[in-house]
Amino acid sequence: MSLLQFFIAVDVTVVNIALPSIGAEFGVGGHTLTWVVVGYTVTGGGMLMLGGRLGDLLGRRRVLLWGTGLFGAASLLAGLAPHFALLVAARLLQGAGEAIALPAAMATIVLMFPEGPRRSRALGVWAAVASCGLVLGFVLSGVITAHLGWRWIFLVSVPFILVVLVAAVLLVEGDRPVAGDAPPLDLPGALLLTVCPLLFVFGVVQAGEPGTPSWVVPVALAGAVAAGAAFVRVEARSPNPLLPPRFFAHRTRVAANLATALLSGALSTSFLLFTFSLQDRLGIGPLGAGLMMLPLAVSLIGFSVLVPRLLGRWGARVCVPAGFGFTAAAMVAIAAASVWDAGAVAMVPAMLLISAGMAFGLVGLQYVAVSGVTDEDAGIASGVQRAADQLGGATGVAVCVGIGFAPALHSLDPYLVATVLAVVGLVTGVVVARRMPAPAPEPVPAPGVRGQAG
Repeated sequence: MSLLQFFIAVDVTVVNIALPSIGAEFGVGGHTLTWVVVGYTVTGGGMLMLGGRLGDLLGRRRVLLWGTGLFGAASLLAGLAPHFALLVAARLLQGAGEAIALPAAMATIVLMFPEGPRRSRALGVWAAVASCGLVLGFVLSGVITAHLGWRWIFLVSVPFILVVLVAAVLLVEGDRPVAGDAPPLDLPGALLLTVCPLLFVFGVVQAGEPGTPSWVVPVALAGAVAAGAAFVRVEARSPNPLLPPRFFAHRTRVAANLATALLSGALSTSFLLFTFSLQDRLGIGPLGAGLMMLPLAVSLIGFSVLVPRLLGRWGARVCVPAGFGFTAAAMVAIAAASVWDAGAVAMVPAMLLISAGMAFGLVGLQYVAVSGVTDEDAGIASGVQRAADQLGGATGVAVCVGIGFAPALHSLDPYLVATVLAVVGLVTGVVVARRMPAPAPEPVPAPGVRGQAG
């Protein structure tokens, strides 16, 4: 299960260093390349809660095999894609595979180990593997792209996914028959939750594409608004909603998830700006760019250990705004390095600030987002928080990088435009975070730093 988690986490960040090489082969610009990132995260975030329900209703082992198989097949398709459109389609399928497999894998671990120290150790390994996957994705991307080519960032996971499939068949206990009639799945809700951000991303990216017909952008954005409104209506009327309306009665969790989406948008933007700055602006190769990300990787591990202790001492009302502040400072440092044409070393402070922003902000918001949960809504609270993380990151990339690097704005510095948009989102996030009635400080265990930061 942790091996599957590792490669799913790697897939979030491994594409970053390879993006310029992908763009060079297919002849697409930075704003269009955002689809390689957001296609994966939007589909994964939109279908995540549906994946959890599928495991409950159809059997976790069966759903685990389906999702893992889909993820592996999509990875193979991405590595062999002959044109850019097929690569994006493969990334969409990878996101769907992640959304189906990951909740079943985590539930399998929880049920495999009895509550107490054994389960805590197992979930500790799971969280540590996730953090290592996110961190190593940067370095692996540079090494693989430099020596094997960008296609192998997808192909290298295929044999390991086959190992996961075989091991799951041999080692995971078979599903037990579900007692009674299973409640219906909220398929319309899951579809609308995925279509809404996809249409929004499409409209934003196409807005900066020369030659786009004038009707395409307003139709796409209107479709996104209509899908969002339809989702709210469907959830209010569904007998078994994907997101029960009672969830919105808890102001603290709603504010925490909104702040998570805004912070993840800025963090995800920062990673793409690092990639474009190191390779396109400074001319550093994929291997060098991957190695340049090591300060971020090492500091992220350190902050991930430190922040939970500080959260128990200071509380989320201090740690979360600090995370937003660190991230905003990092974005300003990236823009300044671009405007003043600074060297690669000047990017190191921004990397350290980003790792601090991830740890202080995301860990604190995760804690607040699941505060006061009961057995009835613990799964919903966790699923919504992760979906906010992924969908917020994807939307942030589409808005900040999609607009900043659009050919229509070629007269402006793209790093400066993207930074301004990201900082506006961060300021909004601070306002939201400061207004949420956060729970009192208490010791919390050290979780893995999730995040679409990629």
